[in-house]
Amino acid sequence: MSFLPWTTFARIVDRYGGDRRVRHLPCTEHIRALAFAQLTLRESLRDIEACLAAHPAKLYHSGFSAPVRRATLARANERRDWRIQTDFAQRLIARARKLYAGEPLAGELADTVYALDSTTIDLCLSVFPWANFRTAKAAVKLHTLLDLRGSIPSFMHISDGKFHDVNVLDILAPEPGAIYVMDRAYLDFEHLYLMHQTGAFFLTRAKKNLRAHRLYSARKDPQRGIVADQTIALDGPTSQRRYPAHLRRIRYRDPNSGKTLVFLTNRTDLDALTLCDLYKSRWQVELFFKWIKRSSGSSAPRRMPSSRNSGWLSRSTYSSPPFASNSESRPPSTPCSRSCRSCRLNKSLSMKCLQDLNPSLPTRRCRINCLCSPPEVTPLAV
Repeated sequence: MSFLPWTTFARIVDRYGGDRRVRHLPCTEHIRALAFAQLTLRESLRDIEACLAAHPAKLYHSGFSAPVRRATLARANERRDWRIQTDFAQRLIARARKLYAGEPLAGELADTVYALDSTTIDLCLSVFPWANFRTAKAAVKLHTLLDLRGSIPSFMHISDGKFHDVNVLDILAPEPGAIYVMDRAYLDFEHLYLMHQTGAFFLTRAKKNLRAHRLYSARKDPQRGIVADQTIALDGPTSQRRYPAHLRRIRYRDPNSGKTLVFLTNRTDLDALTLCDLYKSRWQVELFFKWIKRSSGSSAPRRMPSSRNSGWLSRSTYSSPPFASNSESRPPSTPCSRSCRSCRLNKSLSMKCLQDLNPSLPTRRCRINCLCSPPEVTPLAV
């Protein structure tokens, strides 16, 4: 992990007093241990301890001054200030977004395009009593604003499972000139009109009970799937008061599945098919959620600060410059589960795990000579 800006990380640690009265496992080693766990899909703190202890002679070259104990790691996850991981992740995200500033989008757009969505992470209520969701179930909700140029998250918010998706628009500050692609959960005309007044654009799907009348119809193109391209005005006193401006309604039929989708937007100068392609690219945020859920299982927390530590560390690992500069290798490739499990049972560790932390380590096969090869990981950037 020598590519990370450790000078910036040291300033952030000093700002929040992260290493104050810390005798074992300083913040630099803490982030290395958690990054190792997420890069190699460790399943528990005991799993992290066993893998790192398998080759004690290699720990120093990987950035560890002493063996990592699971009790020490658990206390660090619980007591360290989560704002350290938050600020560091934001710095890495800013660096990663610069690397993808010139990546093409649908229709060769020069505008910034974001995908806004949320996912619910199910938890055990007896283990996570603070995450109230249902009577016999606990959960937290992760709200993410993903920059579609490189699939880099630019905004994230962790809330309880009962927090509705549309309420995150009260926290989000719209960027003038940017396009926000959302699903029907964010269809609230009052919030959308505020976004329209700030100069931002939105693209979302219409609900079946939408009441509106047509003002103008543009030329349709059934061969490309554009069934209708209309300018509409909302009906009903409440809807007209919340969104008094006109909207653009596009009806699109997918030629492959035959499914018809109805989109609403305030962007009128783009081609209808380009907007449909932008909504199709919203699937990148679902792939991002899939990677986050897969890589965050090793440090499942019991309290909210620890949850934020684990969550923002996932974003730091995801947005690290080596992974962001090569879309073919993100999410990071990991050893196959059979190889790592065999190495763990024999108290041996494949050198691939430590090489993710320090690429300068020499390549060497593990003691039991695992013959299985790592599985192919689907790239997140589509």
